[in-house]
Amino acid sequence: MRLAKHLAHAGVASRRAAEAIVTAGRVTIDGATVTDPARDVSGDEAIAVDGEPLGAAPRHVVYALNKPAGVVSTARDTHGRPTVVDLVSEAGTRLYPIGRLDADTTGLILLTNDGELANRLTHPRYEVPKTYRAKVANAPVAERALRALRAGVDLDDGRTAPAAVHAVRPDVLELTIREGRKRQVRRMCEAVGHPVVALRRVRFGPLALGDLAAGAHRRLTRDEVERLRGAAARR
Repeated sequence: MRLAKHLAHAGVASRRAAEAIVTAGRVTIDGATVTDPARDVSGDEAIAVDGEPLGAAPRHVVYALNKPAGVVSTARDTHGRPTVVDLVSEAGTRLYPIGRLDADTTGLILLTNDGELANRLTHPRYEVPKTYRAKVANAPVAERALRALRAGVDLDDGRTAPAAVHAVRPDVLELTIREGRKRQVRRMCEAVGHPVVALRRVRFGPLALGDLAAGAHRRLTRDEVERLRGAAARR
């Protein structure tokens, strides 16, 4: 098995993130630093990440978190800011977020130690939908702007795919997208003349944020995890 895939299965990080960890020289095999994510391993080697020995793969878990504003969607932050992982400190295993939300975006984010599931839920191929509530400026939002968002708008990194959009209130839109571009919802709304004032993710695939309080989290049930797997297996 390739080293990066082995690390992902062991819950270190998603496969893509594991490749970056190896390339950065943070992994050793039998005491020697390795920088090739494609190196073959059997699992019998003494593998360590940042000097911490890699044990047997822990039981896979997934948590839902209602991310507050100001918290970053990374496992650790070099600037000392609070992270989503800090808010689920009692998990007993190394977690990492499935995708990202901007620091000033709130709402539903998932954390897991299952690298394969994380990769499927974030890979563009599987088009797992994410739904957001956006409070916007220059209300009310005209039907012409709604039609443009639904059809796709031109951004500096290309035209967006069609989105499901409707107005919840004159100044609040609900948007469901199947892409994961950086700050995509904010850029889409700005492109049609309605900059985002506040943004919250309310659904990830089949899972809804519900009444989970800001900063609170809960472990997903086995049924919920299987529904997530199903959402990432339909392409």
